[in-house]
Amino acid sequence: MYRLGFIGVGNMGGALARAAVAHTSPKQILLSNRTADKAVALATELGCIAATAETVAGTAKFVFLGVKPKDMAECLASIEPVLAGREGHFVLVSMAAGLDTAAIQRLAGHPWPVIRLCPNTPVGVGRGLIAWCERDTDPADAPELIAAMAGAGTWDACPEELMDIASVIGGCTPAFAYMFIEALADGAVACGMPRAKAMTYAAAAVEGAAALAQADGRHPGALKDAVCSPGGSTIRGVLALEEGGFRAAAAKAVMAAVERTRAMGK
Repeated sequence: MYRLGFIGVGNMGGALARAAVAHTSPKQILLSNRTADKAVALATELGCIAATAETVAGTAKFVFLGVKPKDMAECLASIEPVLAGREGHFVLVSMAAGLDTAAIQRLAGHPWPVIRLCPNTPVGVGRGLIAWCERDTDPADAPELIAAMAGAGTWDACPEELMDIASVIGGCTPAFAYMFIEALADGAVACGMPRAKAMTYAAAAVEGAAALAQADGRHPGALKDAVCSPGGSTIRGVLALEEGGFRAAAAKAVMAAVERTRAMGK
């Protein structure tokens, strides 16, 4: 039995596979993809083993289902005969937004153990956030998976009723942050800074601010106030963001994404 097997190595599956090799031998990791050449290329890069979906389903302890929600029923139907014929314990690991663990079992046609993940793309560089929950697993399953994937970043157990929100605030936020970084760099370029240097400064400043917010413990508003000197440049910039509806737009982005996530699970 192999330790980890991925069915689908797109943006998210591929990022998790890259994280996996930090703490799990590549020879214990199977990679498959609908376009086989993609799995072969990633397996060659990481030292893993390219395989078919059927081989992953039949031999991996943790079977990662890295397909879109709309494709999950087809994926599970195609591997169900292999899963049904297995001996020994295995776990289905779903990354599909909006599909809860009960839905995965229903689509699979069996109450097999399921761990549901809500990861984000920074797992590929070891700085990810992975919310998770489980159904019908053995007590040792989640700790084993987290140990095998420790290189992905921070793992947080989350009640299933909050997982759709977690998938947005964790999984979608990188896209929102990239837009913010790009916008900051655009402003710096408009003021005369070269694009490459502007991007470096903006990304480093956002990264540092996030690290301080996690380490300091104060409310983000207090951290913001600490940067705003009376009559200074920061408070002028804060007021410009407020005039543009910055905080309301960010909150509405989260709410819209959660609404869409819940719709995809129906």
